[in-house]
Amino acid sequence: MKSYKYGIIGSFVFGKETYGGQSIKTKNFANGLGEFFGEDKIMRVDTYAWKKHPFRLVFNISKALSKCEEIVLLPAYRGVLVIPKLVRFLRGFRKNKLKYVVVGGWLPEFLLKHKSLAKRLKKFDGIYVETQTMKNALEQQGFGNVIVLPNFKNIKVLKEDELVYAKQEPYKLCTFSRVLKEKGIEDAVNAVKSVNQALGRTAYTLDIYGRVDPNYEEEFAIFSKEFPEYISYKGAADNSKSTEILKEYFALLFPTHYFTEGVPGTILDAYAAGVPCIASKWESFGDMIDEGQSGMGYAFGETKGLEEILLEVIQTPQILNDMKKYCLSKAEKFLPKTIICQFIQKGETR
Repeated sequence: MKSYKYGIIGSFVFGKETYGGQSIKTKNFANGLGEFFGEDKIMRVDTYAWKKHPFRLVFNISKALSKCEEIVLLPAYRGVLVIPKLVRFLRGFRKNKLKYVVVGGWLPEFLLKHKSLAKRLKKFDGIYVETQTMKNALEQQGFGNVIVLPNFKNIKVLKEDELVYAKQEPYKLCTFSRVLKEKGIEDAVNAVKSVNQALGRTAYTLDIYGRVDPNYEEEFAIFSKEFPEYISYKGAADNSKSTEILKEYFALLFPTHYFTEGVPGTILDAYAAGVPCIASKWESFGDMIDEGQSGMGYAFGETKGLEEILLEVIQTPQILNDMKKYCLSKAEKFLPKTIICQFIQKGETR
């Protein structure tokens, strides 16, 4: 009977266009392990729309448990109450190692409300979280099996001689994530408008990239009709061309309203292009952005802070230009080869 090293159980969304951090990380993680061990050593089990096909999911998980040495779970938010419980039940007396790779930063707060799930996860061989902030929070809840494993992306990192430096106004800003009010899209637009109006000139332009969330399409269509000529919606970008697109920008804006963001892939894209970030200080901000070296931050929820930074930067644009080389060095720490090696090494030492 054919055997596998790893069984990856997560939202692969087979047969559909992939978007969103959950499915992207699931695919990237499986692909990274496949490159390291060989694709013939990796089994993939798709949990997407599992409620419509529960018996198929049970069959595929059972198959993975019978053929794989280690099981790695990357359950989506809606499946985390069910998938780990199902895997432990189906495993029975088998000795497969069980590992949970967390996507995003929401788990610690979620487990405070779901004690039975927390008890179950404490028995896993490893809970891999994206930031030290998350690790600290889980350890305060009594976890002793938490390991920091940053998010990663398979992207091209520019060489220093490919960096593009902004030399004059207007300075080009962008957002590069889902287009959603909770991602701070409206904050970015309003801040740029306010600063340009205060200065009496077009000091900044703003380009918005990303897929518009279905629940925000109508509202965004109305909102975008009021855009001045220096603000544009550019549509969903080709992920394979993120570095080439972003390198032309002065800074990435990330005014998220999600306090429990983990390691946002959009910031990794920016770093690879040598572009510093201006962001709201979400819970794990300090794990991702080195203040004054790879970006600048303002107090979470205080939207005027973004305007204040833009006004500060316009006085001395070199502040951000001086960060570009450091951003490239940050990007190297989040490449698949680096993170997959960490996953393997840390797993073997437990």
